[in-house]
Parts: sequence; C-alpha cells; structure tokens
Amino acid sequence: MHLFYDPRVEKNTKLHTLTEEESKHACKVLRLKIGDTISILNGKGQDFQAQIMDSNPKHCQVEITSFEDEKDSGQELHIAIAPTKMMDRLEWFLEKATEIGITEITPLLCSNSERKQIKEERLEKILISAMKQSKRLYLPRLNPLTDFNTFLKNHPKGLIAHCYEAEKFNINQTFEAENCPILIGPEGDFSLKEVEKAMESGYKTISLGKNRLRTETAGLYAVVQAKLFLDNLA
Repeated sequence: MHLFYDPRVEKNTKLHTLTEEESKHACKVLRLKIGDTISILNGKGQDFQAQIMDSNPKHCQVEITSFEDEKDSGQELHIAIAPTKMMDRLEWFLEKATEIGITEITPLLCSNSERKQIKEERLEKILISAMKQSKRLYLPRLNPLTDFNTFLKNHPKGLIAHCYEAEKFNINQTFEAENCPILIGPEGDFSLKEVEKAMESGYKTISLGKNRLRTETAGLYAVVQAKLFLDNLA
C-alpha cells in the first residue's frame, strides 16, 4: 500500500485533503484514482487507511476508513550530534538512525564544529522519508541547531563520547530510558573544556569501541547500542 505523511490527520478525522505536494505525488506521479486505497502516517503513532474520493493533483481528498494506533513506549533515544562538514554524511546518519528507532535528534554546535548552519527543512524531509520506509508510526523530533553550553543547561546529565584518555563505560552500563541524551562531537572531537564541563554537569563518559570512528559512524553505533538496551527492557 502506498504510504503518505500528513501530521494534520487525527483520530476523529473523517474526510481529509492531502497537502499539494502529497496530492501531486498520489495523483500525478503514482496515478492513483478514485477508489484506490492509501495509508497515511501522522508521525504521532497512528496509521490511517483511506480511500481516494477526489483524485485532484492539487487537492486530493480522501475518506478515512480505519486506523492503527500504537501506544508510545515512553522510552527516549536522544542523540545530540555535531553536524558534519559534508552534509550527506549527517543525512545518512539521520536516515539510518530513524530506521533503527531514534526518538530525538539535536544538531550540536561545538567549539570545533566545522559546520555552523543546517537546513532543517531538508533534514525533516529525510526523517519523514526514513519513517515511511521503515513503517515507523512515530516521527523523531528534530531540534534546532543548539549551542553546546545551552544544551547542557537544558539537559544537565547524560552520556558523552570523546577520544581523550579517561575511564569510560559501555552504553549498556550507563544508558537510561529517559532523560539520558548521548553527545557525539564533531570531526575534531569535543574540546577538553567541553568534556570537563559536561562531566561536571553530571555526564558520564562512554566507549564506542576500540576504533576511532567518524562522527556519523559514532552516532549510529550509539543508536544501535542504546536501542538494544531499550529492547531488552521491553
């Protein structure tokens, strides 16, 4: 069944008009006709089955016939990661992390960051596409680019990965299902001052294996390990 995304669809919705972009995709690209059935994800835990009532490529109208409702587990998998210099590497991370089960992403602006701007709209589209591809019912939350110090004020404890010599723990020893973001630094790593400030705030240092990893690889490694931890709690 063809999948579409529209956050405006709610449980009590009966008739709905798709956005112009999704209407064009349904009626012009896929050539769907009146009577055809589609699935609409709202990114909030619901998957709606709908029948096309008007196949207009600018305002396709559908009737909601049924829906599947998935309860939010309440578990959090929040990665705060410094955007890479080459955006395609960050985009790859977002796609794969969404497929695996990340719930929140914060692009992090650090002392050694080479990229200081991001295009949130493009990144949001990547998350939506990955959600549809993996048939997830919840869209990960994408936060604005956030300064490192500001992030620490808002999230005073969590886990941080860095390349300096220090006592380090495995994620499965330290990760928690709530209020435990994992910090991943830029290509040049966090500054020593940033690491010290995070640890003073209440962060624990984690190991991501023996090898030195690129930013996006480190982020995905952390997602996989944290998701395995959460799955074992279920």
